[in-house]
Amino acid sequence: MTGGRHLFLAGLLALTLSACLSACGGGAEETALPDPGTPPPAPPASSPLFKPVVRSLTASEVETIIAQAVGEANARSTPATIAVTDRVGNVLGVFVMNGARTTTTVREGPSGTPDTSLQGVEVPATLAAISKAITGAYLSSGGNAFSSRTASQIVQEHFPPAPSTTGLESGPLFGVQFSQLPCSDFATRFSMGGPGIGPNRAPLGLSADPGGFPLYKNGAVVGGIGIVTDDDYGFDPNILDVDESDEEAIAWAGAFGFTAPKEIRANRIFVDGTALRFTDAGNEDLMSDPASAPAYAAIAAGVEGDLTDVTAYFDGASGGGVYAGTAYGAESSGIRPATPAEYSNEDIYVLTDGAGTNRYPATGGTDGASVAAPLTAAEVTAILEEAYGVMTAARAQIRQPLESRAQVSISVVDTNGQILGIIRGPDAPIFGTDVSLQKARTAAFFSGAEAASDLTGTAGPAVAGFNTTKPVASYVQDVRDFIPDPAALTGTVAFADRSGGNLSRPYFPDGEVGTANGPLSLPITEWSPFATGLQSSLIVDNILEHVIHVLGGGADTAIGCTGLPDIPSLAGVQNRLQNGIQIFPGSVPVYRGDTLIGGVGVSGDGIDQDDMISFLGVHRAGERLNGALGNAPEAIRADQIVISVNGAPVRLRFVNCPFNPFVGSNEQNVCQGK
Repeated sequence: MTGGRHLFLAGLLALTLSACLSACGGGAEETALPDPGTPPPAPPASSPLFKPVVRSLTASEVETIIAQAVGEANARSTPATIAVTDRVGNVLGVFVMNGARTTTTVREGPSGTPDTSLQGVEVPATLAAISKAITGAYLSSGGNAFSSRTASQIVQEHFPPAPSTTGLESGPLFGVQFSQLPCSDFATRFSMGGPGIGPNRAPLGLSADPGGFPLYKNGAVVGGIGIVTDDDYGFDPNILDVDESDEEAIAWAGAFGFTAPKEIRANRIFVDGTALRFTDAGNEDLMSDPASAPAYAAIAAGVEGDLTDVTAYFDGASGGGVYAGTAYGAESSGIRPATPAEYSNEDIYVLTDGAGTNRYPATGGTDGASVAAPLTAAEVTAILEEAYGVMTAARAQIRQPLESRAQVSISVVDTNGQILGIIRGPDAPIFGTDVSLQKARTAAFFSGAEAASDLTGTAGPAVAGFNTTKPVASYVQDVRDFIPDPAALTGTVAFADRSGGNLSRPYFPDGEVGTANGPLSLPITEWSPFATGLQSSLIVDNILEHVIHVLGGGADTAIGCTGLPDIPSLAGVQNRLQNGIQIFPGSVPVYRGDTLIGGVGVSGDGIDQDDMISFLGVHRAGERLNGALGNAPEAIRADQIVISVNGAPVRLRFVNCPFNPFVGSNEQNVCQGK
C-alpha cells in the first residue's frame, strides 16, 4: 500500500490540538439490563402517516449520555472521543477523555494500489465522532433505527457484504456516505452560541464506521452519539461475523436509557430478504453498568477529560458547557408542519428559517436563458403534491410495523440545479432531504446539454499535499467510450439516478465479478467507500479544505460543492451540483415535450419506492396539468441504451417500481406504460 497518512495534515493536527489543550480546558441484543425503548405510538386516525411527538434532549441528559460513555471507556481502559447531536445535527457536546487519540485514519484503499480520494487521510477524531453521531440521528426515524454499522452494510460493492456474497449487487444506499457534505448549499452551518436550525452538515459526510447510534426518547428520535477510540475510520466488510468493537460498546453504554425501541431496530427490517444489522454490541458485552455511571460533574473539568471546542461545530467548552437539543417539528429545529397557506395537506412538513419562513417554497425556474418555458411555481406545486400523494399511499420498505406508509423527502430543481421546492413526510429520515436534492440535481445535470462541458471545464481535484485523485474531466471520455456514444452527456439521453448509478458501480453490470467497472466508477482494484469515482472526485477537495479549516489552517470550504464552472446567467450561483451528486436510485428528469425543464429527487425509504414516487409524481402532475409536463419521452430514456459486456447485451435501467406497492390495494405494474 502506498499513500496512507499525510505528514502535512498530521503536523497541522498536532500543532492545533496541542494549542487547544493548553488554552481550552444486528448482531447483538441486550439481555443484562432493562430496555428503556418505547415503541412509537400509532398514527392518529386523521392521518395514515406517523407523526413524531415533539421531544428533545435536555442539557442534563446530554451530560448523562457522556458520563455513561466515559464509564464504559474507563472500564475498558480505552480513552474515547464522544460526540452527541440532536436529530437535526446540532452538536450538543464533544468530550475528549484524557489520553484519547486526537486523530483517526480513513481506511486505506485496496492493497497494492496508491490511495486516492479520502483513502488513508488522517482526520481529527472529533470530526469522525460527529459524523458518526449525525449518521445515527439522520438515518433513523420513528419507524426505523439505523446505526453507522447499518450504514456500513448498505454502502459497499456487494450486499450483504461478506466473502461469500461476491457476485451480488451493491448495497441499496450505495454512495449515501457522500451526502450531508460540509460544502453543501442546503445544509446549515453552526453559529456561535448554540444550536440553530437544521439539517446541519456532517464534517466527513455520513459514516460507515461502527460506533454511531441514534438516541430516542419514548419512541421519538432526539439525536445521535458517536465514538472514536482507534486509528481506523473504516467499515465492516464481513457481516457474517460478530465484531468486538470498543467504539460500539462505548456508544451502546452512552445510549443507555435512550436506545431505539427493539421493534424498529435495523435487525427487524429486511431488504431483499436480508436482515439489516444494528449492533454487534449489547448489554452483555458491557464492562460497566451505565445505570450506575458517575455523575457528569465527577468526570468533567479534567478529571476524566473535558469538553473541547470544535471549529464550525461546537463552542460549549469555552462557553456554558453542553447544549440542549432542538425539538424536531418545532420552528426552532428548522423543520415543521406546513401552514395552510403553504400547503393544504396538513401532513406535509417544510424546511424553515427558524423565524416562520419556508426556506424552499414552490417557485418558478431560473433557467429562462436556456429553456423556452421554465417550470412555473404552480407546476412545481403540482409535482410536489402529486409525489407526496404517491408517498402517502405507498407501502414502506424500511419502516415498522409492517404496512406502514412510506415517508420521504421530495425535491424539485430546474436545469440550473436551483431549488424550486422541498417538502418532507412528518417522520421522514433527515438524511433524505439533502439526498433528495442531490438526486434531483443529478438527474437534471446528466440529462442536460451542459453535463459534458461542465465536467470537462472542472479543474482538480488538487488540494496540495494529499492523494492524487482521478481528474473530473476524464470521466466524460470514459462514458463516451463505454456506451459508446461520442455525443454522450450533451442532452440527448434522459438519465435517472438509477441509470447513472448503473454506470457508477465498480462492476458492470452491478455486482457481476469479472467485468469492467462502470465509466463513472473507479476500478474495483482502487475502489472503496471513501473513493467511489466521479462522485468522490467532485467533492474530495471540499472535504479536505474543511478539515484543514477546522484545524486552523485556512478558510472554510465554500458554500457550494464541486469545482464545476459557474452558471453564466445567474450572478452569485456557483454551479449545477452545489451539494454533490448521488448514485443510488430515486430521481427522474422532468420534460416539457422533449425539452428538459428540471429534475425530481426522492429519498427516505426503499430505493424502488423512491423511484416510484418520483416517476409517478411527475406522471400524475402531468395529468393534473393536462399534459403540460411529464417524464422523459420513452425514446430518449437511458433504458434504450444497450451496452455489450463480454459479448452479452446489458441494458441500462431508468426506474424500477416495486410490486404491489400501495397499502390496501392489489394494483401492480404501476409504472408500466407511463
